[in-house]
Amino acid sequence: MIASGSLLGGWVCLASVVCLLVAAGAAAGQGATYVPTTAQIHDATLKDLGDGSFEIVTTGSDPYLFLKATGGKPTPGQHVLAFEYAAPQGTDVLEVYVYPPLDQEHSVTGQGLSLAEGWTSHSIDIKAALDRTGGKWDGLRIDPGAQPGKLIRIRNIHLREPNARELEMAAREVARKAELAARDARMAAYLRRKFSASVTEVAVGADRIAIRGKVGTARGPLFLAEAPLWQDVTALRNAPTLVRIPAGKSFSLRVARRDGARDRLTSRWAVVRRSGAGLELVSSARYPDRVQAAGNPPEERPRGKKGLGGFGPWGSIVSDLDDLDISAVTINILLNGLIDTMPAPGRSPFAYDGTTYYISDAEVKRIDEALAETSKRHIVVSAIILLAHGYNAPRGSWSQLTAHPDAHPSGIFVMPNMDSPEGLRAYAAGLEYLARRYSRGEPGRGRIHHWILHNEINAGWIWTNAGDKTDTLYMDLYHRSMRLAHLIARQYDPHAQAFISLEHHWNYTPEPRFYTGKRLLELLNSYCRQEGDFDWALAHHPYPDSLLVPRTWEDGHTTFALDTPKITFRNMEVLQAWAERPENKYLGKVQRTIHCTEQGLNSPDYSEKSLAEQAAGMAYTWTKLERLSAIEAFQYHAWLDNRAEFGLRIGLRKFVDEPGDGWGKKPIWYVFQAAGTPRQAEVFAPYLPVVGMRSWEEAVYKGAIR
Repeated sequence: MIASGSLLGGWVCLASVVCLLVAAGAAAGQGATYVPTTAQIHDATLKDLGDGSFEIVTTGSDPYLFLKATGGKPTPGQHVLAFEYAAPQGTDVLEVYVYPPLDQEHSVTGQGLSLAEGWTSHSIDIKAALDRTGGKWDGLRIDPGAQPGKLIRIRNIHLREPNARELEMAAREVARKAELAARDARMAAYLRRKFSASVTEVAVGADRIAIRGKVGTARGPLFLAEAPLWQDVTALRNAPTLVRIPAGKSFSLRVARRDGARDRLTSRWAVVRRSGAGLELVSSARYPDRVQAAGNPPEERPRGKKGLGGFGPWGSIVSDLDDLDISAVTINILLNGLIDTMPAPGRSPFAYDGTTYYISDAEVKRIDEALAETSKRHIVVSAIILLAHGYNAPRGSWSQLTAHPDAHPSGIFVMPNMDSPEGLRAYAAGLEYLARRYSRGEPGRGRIHHWILHNEINAGWIWTNAGDKTDTLYMDLYHRSMRLAHLIARQYDPHAQAFISLEHHWNYTPEPRFYTGKRLLELLNSYCRQEGDFDWALAHHPYPDSLLVPRTWEDGHTTFALDTPKITFRNMEVLQAWAERPENKYLGKVQRTIHCTEQGLNSPDYSEKSLAEQAAGMAYTWTKLERLSAIEAFQYHAWLDNRAEFGLRIGLRKFVDEPGDGWGKKPIWYVFQAAGTPRQAEVFAPYLPVVGMRSWEEAVYKGAIR
């Protein structure tokens, strides 16, 4: 959902960053513009918010409203209706009518609006409907689904020509679908397959890599093959390293870690035999199990559960770190603002795998400043790694190389391109720079302890877009991104962990292009069973059922079962039960680390009632949280209310520009401060009547979770 963090201009709210990215993309090639009007509106209400945006609330099963032209006239080439929107529940479908005549033949139906709590972009090609009018039409009508109770904010509605990315995706859509379907079938079969041979251990040393395995019933001649991370392991044509396996039931081989400038650290290893023009897998591919670290910084774990999300040095109120006894934070790092392929003033060269990249000195300085504050307080830091779109970036730029080529413009951030050697190398260079600088725990330099890969991947269409992918192929990409970060970080810090990021939809998805968190975790376990387990961790976001409503104790879509539709504050005990199951443990024995890295409670306004419900929600949540041993940290989002967060007031403090009380502490601030201290019972007590309980013990679920 919504986090806070840094970009080129400094430490700012990520919601603001999202608005800038969306606006920049939407403005390109803009043509005739429109605004919604209340004339003839049906099953909906419309409110002009006065800032160029409009709020639509659907009130029946047939909502529609008309658009009024406000500037320019459409040209024959302008047939894409584009706009920016935010919709905390999403919609089931979107239909656009071109009239006259007002009938089904002159309409186009497209996919609904994805769930989005912040501004994002959407477009629908209405050329088919426009063509049927013969160029004689007066206006447009939009039908936002067929469900009442949907809240939508919309702005910057315009007709434009298809952009280069849309034309490119349309041209390759048919061939790409067939290619992905074949790959999905191969990957699903690979994950199920029982191989006759196996690679049992891969250990990476400073100069050599030791690989052990068993031949089993396989017949030779057999080879040990290197499969670089960018290769599709289910369709190997060749291998950069191919070593003959000597006769025997088992083998133990060593190869040089480096092939010239190329580091084999992140490669997988498999037993193969030659077959026609390619290589046939005789074993699954195995990642390194161990990496010899260059140093041994002390393991640091949060001394308590209290944390803050999206940390940045917020001037005088940085004292909150002490006053709230914060022991864990997240910081957002948009890699596009850190690294590039071209030199420029203010950039320093950085060599990786035989290629020179260029690092933004200003961005490094800002990260340094934030980590200086956390380091002197021994606060555990988890970096959230984000990537922006690359389709508008210059060819050969870092952004163009690293963004996944299938990423749809609707997404705010993208999955890295894990299928290209150049893209993978560029992405790895960014991770390598950060790990080398911030993982060693050197005096005078801050430390990043853990790495959260991308954001809320079960809502990947919005937050980590890789185009239209099956869950198996999506997890294949994401798993490789996690492995890359894990292996690079473990070179310097043997305690570093890569985290998978999930929002609160657990076994239910509000939109067909999303995934369920439970299924993605099951797939991640499948990849680990087949390719060797690693010590990954879970970054979960147990927001309330509705982000708008702080009364989380009344949450719908929640049960106390492992197949619950959502995991919110109301049923966080499900996370504990999930962590305790053997199939979810590292090597079947070690419980996974869980951090709740982005979640908070909204105060719809600053009335006494709203502020009390927000504070009560925190008291209720903490009462449950302090008993859940599997959850190591709870990084509250957000530190501050922010006007870019779709009208939410989710912070511990008020808006910076709130008249007479900028950055004022809300009642929830004091609840959070008292949590886990001797004052907890005293400060929490006034909120029992708000949640309708006589004792906080009533908040704790003590039944079985199956």
